[in-house]
Amino acid sequence: MEVTQRTDAGARQAEKRLIAAARRGDCAAMRELIDLHKDRLFAFVRRMIRNHHDAEEIAQDALLKAFASLDSFSTEFRFSTWLFTIAYRLCLNFLRRKQSLTGEIDFGTMPSAGPAADFAASQSDSAEHIKKILWRAVDRLSAPQRATVLLFYQNEHSCQDIARVLELPVATVKSHLHRARARLRELLEPIVEREPANFRILAGLAG
Repeated sequence: MEVTQRTDAGARQAEKRLIAAARRGDCAAMRELIDLHKDRLFAFVRRMIRNHHDAEEIAQDALLKAFASLDSFSTEFRFSTWLFTIAYRLCLNFLRRKQSLTGEIDFGTMPSAGPAADFAASQSDSAEHIKKILWRAVDRLSAPQRATVLLFYQNEHSCQDIARVLELPVATVKSHLHRARARLRELLEPIVEREPANFRILAGLAG
């Protein structure tokens, strides 16, 4: 634990030095900050809006907005938290324009689970098979629930950091996480019953 804390503290200090240099107009520092976060940022945005081209534009816009207002960023927080906050707002704006977002995504636009034959997979493809089905289920969550799951599991943000990104109370974030797990169990249960051997990993959703 102590080693982890020292590593985190060192990473935060390195990040603060990069931000200070970027604020002075150091292009190399800006590029390093971009390289540190661009892949996770794009993955988050793409999963939120489910469109590769639009995700590229939104991720780029988020980075541009972040650097344009870098002077207003407080180094009390992680740069990634602030960057994901900007990206999340852009995603919500995009979703509202595209689908008049009211809480739940229109399931009619989502790929159907299909018959059992659609999920037949060989032993060697089982990991990819599971991943696709899990993401298909995550895509059916509401936007706040989906963002919470992505930030918590994929980006390893704490509930406190997620609360800052989503601009919600920590208790609401925990509620989103709890409801998302319940919704995922509901969505995946019929598939798990058909393929119990492949989905023992999903026992973790009960936590």
